[in-house]
Amino acid sequence: MNASGTVDRRAVLTLIGNTPIIAMRFAREGITLHAKCEFLNPSGSVKDRFARAVLLDAEQRGLLKPDSIILECSSGNTGIALSMVGAAMGYRVSILIDDSASNERLWLMRQFGAEVLPFKGKGQYEVGIELSRTMAAADSRYFLPRQFENPLNLEDHEKATGGEILQQMAGPIDAFVTGYGTGATLAGCGLAIKRRWPQAQIIAMEPKEQALLAGEAPCCHKIEGVGDGFIPALLRHAPLDGHVEISSKDAIAMTQRLQREFGLPVGISSGANVAVALQLAAKLGPQASVVTLLCDRAERYFSTPLFSLRDTMSADFVRQ
Repeated sequence: MNASGTVDRRAVLTLIGNTPIIAMRFAREGITLHAKCEFLNPSGSVKDRFARAVLLDAEQRGLLKPDSIILECSSGNTGIALSMVGAAMGYRVSILIDDSASNERLWLMRQFGAEVLPFKGKGQYEVGIELSRTMAAADSRYFLPRQFENPLNLEDHEKATGGEILQQMAGPIDAFVTGYGTGATLAGCGLAIKRRWPQAQIIAMEPKEQALLAGEAPCCHKIEGVGDGFIPALLRHAPLDGHVEISSKDAIAMTQRLQREFGLPVGISSGANVAVALQLAAKLGPQASVVTLLCDRAERYFSTPLFSLRDTMSADFVRQ
């Protein structure tokens, strides 16, 4: 209940953001990393931030009407976040999702009351984006958040996520590492960090099987939520100092290590971020301050290789 004693159906929006940063000591490597726990957002991912920012902004500007339908193409986390925030704000939500996405993501969206519209994109995200534009052109009720091109996505991460990181880190930041889907988190946080600490390295994590910044062609990988087959427009604003590739196999292995060694219930992109951050920290030295993101929760990966027996880590690690 709010101060007046009435129930606030939008109370969940107050739980978004202000996630903690934890220090993780990797004893074997002699390295400490700092990780922002975005998996603690209410729907379980960093995408809650964009969903709240864009829908509140659209409502304030009169772009959302009582009969509006929020329509977005999403590989999962943005769709889940929009479904949750849309439900809390009382709007219908329809999500276009590539039929290769994990089932758990579809189930979560439907549980929030969203309409899920699978499409056959064969890993080409732009197919779904174009489909959303076509649908919106034919029906004025559709509102498109446009996560890949909406400047509000970048601005919110620069002010909120990046601002939180600067407040939470006691001293200089030597490097910030994360992957990119829309590019907004990497660009927004990168801009905020560079403004305070110009010497900080801003590094993009990329799937080795699809390293677009290295000029490689789109291909298949298992790090859901990043590497959507094209370089997004928002990424062009990122003050990048470089990019590091990580294989799906190594990303999954690190994710399992985070779960079993640190008790962190995170997804594959988190493992990929940490694996790259460890590589960078090893080069910068033991005193380097390297920050990364733990992007989402493990529960949306039950049907993926992360939880497959054939891909689990070796018994040698379990015995250590």
